[in-house]
Amino acid sequence: MTEPNLIDEAADEAVTLTSELIRIDTTNTGDPATLVGEREAAEYVAEKLTEVGYEITYVESGGKNRHNVIARLAGADPSRGALLVHGHLDVVPADASEWSVHPFSGAIQDGYVWGRGAVDMKDMVGMSLALARHYKRHNIVPPRDIIFAFLADEEAGGQYGAQWLVDNRPELFEGATEAISEVGGFSITLRDNVRAYLIETAEKGIRWMTLRVRGTAGHGSMLHHDNAVTKLSEAVARLGNHRFPLVLTDSVREFLAGVTEITGWDFPEDDLEGAVAKLGNISRMIGATLRDTANPTMLNAGYKANVIPSVAEATVDCRILPGRVEAFNRELDEILGPDIEKEWLELPPVETTFDGAIVDAMSSAVLAEDPGARTLPYMLSGGTDAKAFQKLGIRNFGFAPLQLPDDLDFSALFHGVDERVPVDALKFGTRVLDRFFRTC
Repeated sequence: MTEPNLIDEAADEAVTLTSELIRIDTTNTGDPATLVGEREAAEYVAEKLTEVGYEITYVESGGKNRHNVIARLAGADPSRGALLVHGHLDVVPADASEWSVHPFSGAIQDGYVWGRGAVDMKDMVGMSLALARHYKRHNIVPPRDIIFAFLADEEAGGQYGAQWLVDNRPELFEGATEAISEVGGFSITLRDNVRAYLIETAEKGIRWMTLRVRGTAGHGSMLHHDNAVTKLSEAVARLGNHRFPLVLTDSVREFLAGVTEITGWDFPEDDLEGAVAKLGNISRMIGATLRDTANPTMLNAGYKANVIPSVAEATVDCRILPGRVEAFNRELDEILGPDIEKEWLELPPVETTFDGAIVDAMSSAVLAEDPGARTLPYMLSGGTDAKAFQKLGIRNFGFAPLQLPDDLDFSALFHGVDERVPVDALKFGTRVLDRFFRTC
């Protein structure tokens, strides 16, 4: 292993890099007219990599200021499959008036690095960038090639990032067989200071859907029996209030079995959601992986108070379990009926098994830094760029390790107010990733 003082230097740099990355506003609204773009952050990353000797590929992916950076570190055995380490540079919007610390300050205070992107996911970008620089500086050769990819547009589906690169520049990921990225490897404390680190092996599919209803336009003062707003509202209410069936996937079963082994808690299927509530703050995320969801998020209709519009639209955020797409579609048609037009952007579910040498390497790296802990697989209720990379046959995991305080509501920080990451967690994660990169 690396001399302690050297890896400590890399861990300290991960904190600095994370803070500096947060200060670069990379807000992705999904609207080309209002997004900021990732160019400045990509240029920052490119400079940090070239400064220590990397040859990088810098790709503008079909949109203004939508930039991606890819670099490959040669490993000792080029015949082995490469490991892809990917992170996105964009962040969701933040309203500074709601925050106690400015969301783009990157402030380091009270033991945390604060700001939009602190956990989603400039922390992982900072850790992986610090280690990429560390290995070049000290001529450290990992056992296999590592492809570092710093990407645009994950928060809007990756159309100018991972999806574009997979479709247009797949050679950049040649030889990659496995990948790690965000929302996995973080700790939860279950009992008596026993921590479990959740490694993402699955994630729900995404469907961002537009519902459209057409009616008859007219004056708002008259009687109308073909009002598009009324028909849309009724359909949206039916969908928003619908409960899809409970489905236990392999990933969720394995997670719950692991929790039972650690705690002795039962998770009976006749009261599964009540039992999951025992998990505390993480129960919101785990609970969302028990069934499909369809949450209305936006409504759009009309242009004047006294004019009945001819068209009304709604946006619905649907998240679909692996293996449930066809059943979800049938249920959707039954709920909405034939008069509702539907358009959507869909990204598929992802699922792999919790086994093999790569999982052993993750677990060993965590346990070396936190003896007595456990690693468990889990399903992410959201989505990541893994949805793009699985098209290349790459096996995907969420592994951005963080040892978290027992009382930190980690899941609430994603897209939340006062997003922040503990400084000690960043240093811990850097040490774990270093062990993992050297043994995987």
